[in-house]
Amino acid sequence: MGKHDDDPAWSDITPLPTSEGGPNPLAAIAYTEEYEDTMSYLRAVMASNGFSPRVLDLTEDLIDMNPAHYTVWLYRAQCLFALNSDLHVELERLNETALAHQKNYQIWHHRNLIVDKLDKCEGEQGFVQRMFVKDAKNYHVWCYRQWLVKRFGLWEKGELDFTEEMLREDIRNNSAWNHWWFVVNGREAEGVAGVTDPDSRAREINFTKDAIAKAPQNQSPWNYLRGIARKSGISLAHLKSFAEQHASLDRPGAVKSSFALDLLADILGKRRVATSKLVGRMICWR
Repeated sequence: MGKHDDDPAWSDITPLPTSEGGPNPLAAIAYTEEYEDTMSYLRAVMASNGFSPRVLDLTEDLIDMNPAHYTVWLYRAQCLFALNSDLHVELERLNETALAHQKNYQIWHHRNLIVDKLDKCEGEQGFVQRMFVKDAKNYHVWCYRQWLVKRFGLWEKGELDFTEEMLREDIRNNSAWNHWWFVVNGREAEGVAGVTDPDSRAREINFTKDAIAKAPQNQSPWNYLRGIARKSGISLAHLKSFAEQHASLDRPGAVKSSFALDLLADILGKRRVATSKLVGRMICWR
């Protein structure tokens, strides 16, 4: 018998136990008795679409036991909205949960719903930075950051400065490179050109070249450089002399980057120049 069975507050609810495929299931999940009891009451409440403070308490208990249960998070959000609960209090609670369970994407979907409902994002960028102190490459947090930027128009609210600082701390942070591209080129629907104008293109190319100079064997800025060329419509041939600085074809041992070799192969291949020397270098590198 579970704790809710003796609780007068739940006497009007008939719990719905989990169905695991009959009396002799092939591979039953080993739920704890407390978790199974609590879920059986939530399942019964969900069947009647009930929203109340006690249901919120129930979802909180379940999330404490299993913070990855997507259905519980979703029903909690519906309950919060139905009761006109204080969503700022919910965000404070989410802060603790997110810091304790960094790889849990359900938390961030729930946070997305809450902040969207609030229709304001004060403090959210700061909290995201707290998360990055623990894991600067957390995919779910970066996705949430992009949603914040797009939802609340934060493109010019220090976002490039923030991302540049993240890259200063770790020039190999692929997630930060991806976010940089998003901030620079993510506003086409609003008519913002991105790297298609000469000044922006020059700024981005110079920034990326500086990053490559710090870590030539870092694939992210090389990919970014290719992306700029493709996005702005310039030929890769314009990057030949720069690539040769990191992968000389004439001086043995002067290859600093396999990605520079890859770029040279594409450039020379498009020009239909004999590339036997380049291919030989690439074979030796690999």
